[in-house]
Amino acid sequence: MKHLVKSRSGDAMFVNIKDVEHFVSEPPANGMKYLGFERLLLPPGRCHTASSEDFEIFLVVLGGRCAVKVKDKVFEKIGERKNVFSGKPYAVYLPPKAEFSIEALDFGCEIALAKALVREPAKMEAYLITPSQINSGKWGISNYSRTFHQIAVDEKHPAVKLMIGETFTPSGNWSTYPPHRHERHNPPEEVFLEEIYYYRIDHPKGWGLARHYSDDGTIDFAGVIKDDTLHLIPKGYHTAVAAPGFTVYYLWFLAGEERVQLPYVDPDMRFIDQATKMIKNIEDNLSV
Repeated sequence: MKHLVKSRSGDAMFVNIKDVEHFVSEPPANGMKYLGFERLLLPPGRCHTASSEDFEIFLVVLGGRCAVKVKDKVFEKIGERKNVFSGKPYAVYLPPKAEFSIEALDFGCEIALAKALVREPAKMEAYLITPSQINSGKWGISNYSRTFHQIAVDEKHPAVKLMIGETFTPSGNWSTYPPHRHERHNPPEEVFLEEIYYYRIDHPKGWGLARHYSDDGTIDFAGVIKDDTLHLIPKGYHTAVAAPGFTVYYLWFLAGEERVQLPYVDPDMRFIDQATKMIKNIEDNLSV
């Protein structure tokens, strides 16, 4: 089953897509200017064929194994993790105007297609990103620390607009904290970027919470994160927290005026960044 989602422009939007075999969210119907998202659940032997059209796409293997063909290139047997909580991903960059196919292997696969509307001829060929090429680390500290996988965020893995990665927020911790936005194009202070989060949770009954708000009050949203929740963020400050006992994963991807991340932290909460430096200094000294 293929499911399309629509939303009013500028709204904060939560959509649960659990058990939807083929979910599609594309601009402008989803309220975004650039970003779209597809999720595919393919059983063994199933083949999905499509065109990237006016989008550039990062195809991320969330779980399982597949073969991907793009024009005359074939990336065979990609994917080695059972699910998003069991290792780093494989990913494939798909340029605009490219015909491609995905064939599910072994026990099937789950695929995310993170999409940015570029409306220009392809500048790059399709290429593969392997787990060994993905940078990992930790952001934040104490109860707002989280780990990340940077899949494609700079020229080592080029794209026209898209940047993409994964974040893992442990039990009881906050993520994307203090809250930030990227809605105004005012470099070097801030760069306009839309963002989408696709959440997964390591337990079927697990949950978390998200806060999404704006300076002018047009967005003031708090929602329950369940497994397979999509969060559209055309503008506004955003943050999330994992309920104790659960790990919250999200695939994040951005596109906008420039391919650079310059998040603008909520001015009322910037003191927390100073606290982060103080706590880190204490921890570093205690470990000496």
